[in-house]
Amino acid sequence: MNMKNKLSLSIISSLLLLVANFAFAQQYPFQNKNLAIDIRVKDLASRLSLTEKVNEMIYTAPGVPRLDIPQYNWWNEALHGVGRSGRATVFPQAIGLAATFNDDLVLQEATVISDEARAMFNVATKKNYRMQYGGLTFWSPNINIFRDPRWGRGQETYGEDPILTATLGVAFVKGLQGNDPNYLKVAACAKHYAVHSGPEKTRHEFNAQASMKDLWETYLPAFKALVDNNVESVMCAYNRFEGEVCCGNSYLLQDVLRNQWNFKGHIVSDCWAISDFYNGHKVVKTPAEAAALALRRGVNLECGNSFPFLIEAVNKGLITEKEIDSSFSVLTRTKFKLGLFDPAGSTPYDTLSESSINNEAHRALARKVAQQSIVLLKNNGILPLKNDLKKYFVTGPNAASMDALMGNYYGVNDKYVTILEGLAAGIKDGSQLQYRVGTSLVGDSSKVSQFSTGEAKVSDATIVVMGITGFLEGEEGESVLSKTGGDRLDYNIPSNQIDYLKALKKNNTKPVIAVITGGSPMNLSEVHEIADAVLMVWYPGEEGGNAVADVIFGKVAPSGRLPITFPKSLSQLPAYEDYSMKGRTYRFMNEVPMYPFGFGLSYTNFKYSDLKLSKATLQKNESIDAAVTVANTGKVDADEVVELYLSHTDAGNDAPLYSLKKFKRISLKAGEQKTLSFKITPEMINLINDNGQSVFVKGSLKIMIGGSLPSQRSKELGAADFVAQNVNCK
Repeated sequence: MNMKNKLSLSIISSLLLLVANFAFAQQYPFQNKNLAIDIRVKDLASRLSLTEKVNEMIYTAPGVPRLDIPQYNWWNEALHGVGRSGRATVFPQAIGLAATFNDDLVLQEATVISDEARAMFNVATKKNYRMQYGGLTFWSPNINIFRDPRWGRGQETYGEDPILTATLGVAFVKGLQGNDPNYLKVAACAKHYAVHSGPEKTRHEFNAQASMKDLWETYLPAFKALVDNNVESVMCAYNRFEGEVCCGNSYLLQDVLRNQWNFKGHIVSDCWAISDFYNGHKVVKTPAEAAALALRRGVNLECGNSFPFLIEAVNKGLITEKEIDSSFSVLTRTKFKLGLFDPAGSTPYDTLSESSINNEAHRALARKVAQQSIVLLKNNGILPLKNDLKKYFVTGPNAASMDALMGNYYGVNDKYVTILEGLAAGIKDGSQLQYRVGTSLVGDSSKVSQFSTGEAKVSDATIVVMGITGFLEGEEGESVLSKTGGDRLDYNIPSNQIDYLKALKKNNTKPVIAVITGGSPMNLSEVHEIADAVLMVWYPGEEGGNAVADVIFGKVAPSGRLPITFPKSLSQLPAYEDYSMKGRTYRFMNEVPMYPFGFGLSYTNFKYSDLKLSKATLQKNESIDAAVTVANTGKVDADEVVELYLSHTDAGNDAPLYSLKKFKRISLKAGEQKTLSFKITPEMINLINDNGQSVFVKGSLKIMIGGSLPSQRSKELGAADFVAQNVNCK
């Protein structure tokens, strides 16, 4: 055979192979990416047995080899970076992200997270690695309201305010899911639905009770906002709400989520929440009854081991196969939207590779988020520090701690920067830095390092890194030093740390700066009194040490704001188990807090002026425009978080004292000013009545714009200026 014939035969063979491969790929309609998803889902369902369909509705879906469907694990985490998987960028914990008050930055972060998620998935599946935490369905964000500082998982949230939570949550979902018209980048999940924020220790049997007013005013707005913005999944919570288990709750799942909000995505149970139906809540007696109840009320995917009993439930007449088909179809749409049944190269995200994982650009963003999350709570003028002083002393249990960087639901990589390392990198050569741990996270208050107190007295500045870590707060079973399931029923910082701080400052005229780590409010009254400056840095992520140094040495001005009120003590709060909002959060708390919501100091001063409203009176269903001028009157370039609040002064005692409605982060150079405009819509103006309905209320409406909650306490602490005007609602 001559060369020409050999070449022709080779071409023909290649074409035949391509045709054969194409024919195999298009063997069934569900494999044809050109068909509508509904057609593909229906075709797939028709080819599966009852057992196969049920197996695909469990988070550890085994796949269907005879149809070339690989196994898939639905459980993945991305709270502040891809979690529990391979090397990934670790951003500040969610509560720190909330402290940025910057939804544009949240969108950037979530976009990076989804880039890394797709890249990790692409690399892993090429090796046929299909493990838990390796898929594209992420059970993030947590948009529960941090209603009480004792909740150990409050660190996972965006704080206590429904508008802040909704705004940041929507941005996070958009960044995760992408904007391609045909494919989801990854699937996000709004959790934990609903009325869920502790207590951790009894969450498997706890019955949360809340009025319709509190439900629709506080607990549901963020969930509705995410559903309105096409979040792909909703996770139902462990607890009961008004006597019905959340994962079998007809009002929450059917009346509200499916019927009122028209949610089309899938519902996933929290892990082993369906087992709680019979083990904890005892609303049914058997796994088959629990599985049938959950599926009938709308759960499509179980994280747990009860759904295999759906086959028994069908045999006993508790559920029909038709109902299983319907639920399976809802769930499977997500996999089609992710492109999991399509050939490689079909989605615009299939080319993302290892170069997209924790690269320098992503690390730079993690540093930026951490910088903007840091809240300056006190400054007697010592900050910013010069970075060329003769001697620095760094001490405290969290100075060299990686745990103090991570929070929970964290990822890992090889380049964490502790606060000690960041400070060391931030000082000029020729300066000296000494480090001693000084005291433990918790321990005997009588044991104070004499070496440390001596170092403080001979150093030009002492930086003590204290507070709490995941050892003391977090999810049930995670916090090994917590005696209350991860919750913090003791609001105080461990007493040995306070005693150590006192010893460092005793007879010491040199400045002592307290850097506080943690994911929740804590009693900082003594810290505030003793230290010359106080910084709340949360769990600041992989670049946390550099970000802290950037702020302390004045590379950037602090600009974070508290997304949650810091009470002076727990005596200012209602009982932990009480889900009524009366007396809770800045909106309903009459007590004077230690630090108010929205509070944070800067290295400069801002002046608010020229508040102009588009009208002096408001009718029902009318909007109003507000414009304000903000000036940086100091000598330092800085960011300011402009916060707009409303107060219905004639609406009675049940109305919120203040309600955040809009916020905007801006950058102002020293001496610069900007004019900002806000549209205040009827939805923002209305109040929620006792029936959970949004209603127009006549009387005086106060519009306030400033750099913190416009309260007397903010003024006492030296917060930014604010302006206010009244409008008559007629």
